[in-house]
Amino acid sequence: MCELLGMNCATPTDINFSFSGFAQRSGITGDHADGFGIAFFEHKACRLFVDIEAACKSPIAEMIRHYPIKSRNVIAHIRKATQGATCLENVHPFMRELWGRHWIFAHNGDLREFYPELCGVFQPVGTTDSERAGCLVFQHLREQFGCHEPTPEQVFDALAEIAPKIAEYGTFNFLLSNGHSLFAFATTKLHWVVREYPFAHAHLVDIDMSIDFSQYTTPEDRVAVIATEPLTDNEQWTAFQRGQLLWFQDGKIERELLTDSSKFAAP
Repeated sequence: MCELLGMNCATPTDINFSFSGFAQRSGITGDHADGFGIAFFEHKACRLFVDIEAACKSPIAEMIRHYPIKSRNVIAHIRKATQGATCLENVHPFMRELWGRHWIFAHNGDLREFYPELCGVFQPVGTTDSERAGCLVFQHLREQFGCHEPTPEQVFDALAEIAPKIAEYGTFNFLLSNGHSLFAFATTKLHWVVREYPFAHAHLVDIDMSIDFSQYTTPEDRVAVIATEPLTDNEQWTAFQRGQLLWFQDGKIERELLTDSSKFAAP
């Protein structure tokens, strides 16, 4: 399957350190080598970079590792194909417009026999179960709220309704952001850590790289990082529970809910 990386911050922050370790998993420390993508929000819009090359060797990924794009919300994905060919249209994250802003969705898992009825407003460009799931999530939000942009609280409640239904078809770990908030849901593997004042030293698992965050941050900074597997070996990462939905805002957990997992597909 694939792996996910997300970042939600109180102030614009670069993801270079975390992405450097994450990219190793696309062919060096892991076999997620069927493409990668990363989205950086800037207010309502985002910069989306995708490539069918593995992140460990892609020139685009190399640029991202060294170019400090600062954002308050970032979603990245490295792909190990389970459904759909290795081609650009099947690379995550997927971007759509709702209520005059970009929304970004990325999925880790395998949804079996998942062909939802889509009304036509949101249709997949590629052939993955992941993009079909993203389209269904976007369609559910549009059906729930029409032309009136929902509050983050309303989005959270809508996700709490649709996510468990999709999870009945298989593994459904996802990240979703509109540039204002970041939402994360897990049925199997997903972890989070919050870095805040007083910041400390961190060391990556996948490559011998360290950083002393206290040298680059202020007391106003706070960063939540979400990843399929912990990226560092000297920080306290917390594993999601099965069926847990989290809403991250300004680098911290704003709200959490443990949904009913009794009907989820077996891992």
